[in-house]
Amino acid sequence: MGKISFTNTNNPGIEMSAVINFPEGFDENLTYPAIVVSHPGGGVKEQTAGTYAAKLAEQGFITIAYDASYQGESGGELRQLENPYIRTEDVSAVIDHLTTLPYVDNERIGAMGICAGAGYTANAAINDRRIKAVGTVSAVNIGSMFRNGWDNNVRNEGALPFIEAGSGARTADAASGGLSQMPMAPLKEEDAPNEELRQAWEYYHTQRAQCETAPGYGTLRSLTQLITYDAYNFAESYLTQPLQIVAGSEAGSKWMSDDLFERAASADKAFHVVEGSNHMQLYDGEQYVDEAVNVLSPFFQDKIGG
Repeated sequence: MGKISFTNTNNPGIEMSAVINFPEGFDENLTYPAIVVSHPGGGVKEQTAGTYAAKLAEQGFITIAYDASYQGESGGELRQLENPYIRTEDVSAVIDHLTTLPYVDNERIGAMGICAGAGYTANAAINDRRIKAVGTVSAVNIGSMFRNGWDNNVRNEGALPFIEAGSGARTADAASGGLSQMPMAPLKEEDAPNEELRQAWEYYHTQRAQCETAPGYGTLRSLTQLITYDAYNFAESYLTQPLQIVAGSEAGSKWMSDDLFERAASADKAFHVVEGSNHMQLYDGEQYVDEAVNVLSPFFQDKIGG
């Protein structure tokens, strides 16, 4: 395992920061399958993405968990920008880097993500055929979540005020030179509307998993891209790669995994439900994460080798 940096080929002004993991007995003279692991919205590579990447490396893969552009230890201004189109492009930029490594087999590259990182991974696979297999954990289509709410109880048109708020933030930012912020998860325990999202606060803002480079907020202007984004756009036609979905039975977000499973064109797709787990427990709950890895590992071994 080691921290690396490389130029983002989509924006050469941004230096990406990542952690690369190697399987036991790694030999740089051989070639290996590789898996790109994308973090949740508001997260960083040291959190759940790094957990899954490390565990999958133990199963024979080269894995890479990275910080999104404008976030974590990766470069780029405006800081904490959550532009879903850029986050999707980041997946392909990481793959660009992997293809330059002589010990990575370019024909055996998979990708997975957690929460919004899973949605971005699905969208990247729709657009980038170098991704040969797709895994998702607690998948969130971040556009759907912001439009329709965590529990899918808001009609699309009900999100219009959020577009207006994002538009207003851009005007305010231009006038002040600052950046208006919005929470990516509850910033205070009392802000959480339910136990599941209270755990999101706990994950990001207590010793459970807090990280200095993950402040828990995004730029409010991001709403002008997020509200109209669909991570599964054209999945019915172009998401044809093998797909393994993992979601908790108690997850309020499960409807977004259901939606992906229904819409994906793949003739080789499977849905594993982790009984008793909610959305957040699949981030770091040992028994739940291990169950997810025990599903994802054989999936990737079968589809890209291990």
